[in-house]
Amino acid sequence: MTGIKIKEVAVYFEDFAYRAPMKFRATVVDRVTLLNVRIRVEANGRGRAVGFGSMTMGNVWAFPSATLTYDQTLAAMKELAVKFAAIAASHDGEGHPLELNHQLEPRYLAAAPGIPPLCALVVASALDAAIHDAYGKTLGLNCYRAYGPDFIAHDLSRYLDSRFEGEYLDRYVSDEPRPSLHVYHLVGALDPLTDTDVRTRIGDGRPETLQEWVRAEGVDHIKIKLDGDNLSWDVDRILSVDRILSELEPNAEWRYSLDFNERCQSAQYVLDCFALVREAELRAFERVQYVEQPTNRDLNAPGTPDMRQAAKVKPVVIDESLVDYASLLRARELGYSGVALKACKGQSNALLMGA
Repeated sequence: MTGIKIKEVAVYFEDFAYRAPMKFRATVVDRVTLLNVRIRVEANGRGRAVGFGSMTMGNVWAFPSATLTYDQTLAAMKELAVKFAAIAASHDGEGHPLELNHQLEPRYLAAAPGIPPLCALVVASALDAAIHDAYGKTLGLNCYRAYGPDFIAHDLSRYLDSRFEGEYLDRYVSDEPRPSLHVYHLVGALDPLTDTDVRTRIGDGRPETLQEWVRAEGVDHIKIKLDGDNLSWDVDRILSVDRILSELEPNAEWRYSLDFNERCQSAQYVLDCFALVREAELRAFERVQYVEQPTNRDLNAPGTPDMRQAAKVKPVVIDESLVDYASLLRARELGYSGVALKACKGQSNALLMGA
């Protein structure tokens, strides 16, 4: 059984301007900062390796604030990255990446008072990815093939609960990668659907409208960003997307996901949206595969909506709410259908929540 020990951690940042602005929640975002991490590890009996991890900081999503500016929340995340790197570099523990994350995450969270847990997870995710990468390199093995009892000292009951005694992650990870996956093309609230929506052309030769993207890339799964506080606009947006796509490819098997980004005040808003879309165009309603995080991320807040009725109509999954195992169990109590697993919350956490 091979364990690794962290010997050195380096972080650096890269800034990128978006090709076009995107409306996220109630904020328009036109740039992004990447956190890049390199971690050098030593393995017992297998030498050393350097792993790499990278993650978009996503401060508008991970650290929403009514009082702090974009630059202030970004600066806080950068500071957190440097702090987490120092914690990881000084860590004396040794083991599998899953175990190292189990040891490090409480220290990360303790070093981030007043910071939303999701924000801390996003920052830590780049380090976690680098550790998994380094581990695979020490073995000369894809790290996803190293999640069984031959590699991990503890079963899943250590990281989840007693129901997982005797089980390891290899039970929940495919032996072989899928040959293909559907990619969802994001339609943001500001994104033009047709030529008539374009105010000023970017003019770089790339597609600029939904029509053009579909023609150029052949995408057939569409993620539609919605307002969550303007029912008529949301319904019209879904129907407009569906009408345009149906005109382009009448016989295509279009699939939609709806993302309200926490802005719905109640489950009834989601039900009303379903009903109005279904009444106006049954075809559009049937093409909706699932709904993502319609209401506030705090599942323990007073008056948190119960999603049972909405989830009977279409699957409803949490995203921003999923920060640990307890939040997954709480979502289940509230009637949610499932969770959105994302690398930005950490590879270790995504694997555990998947299990």
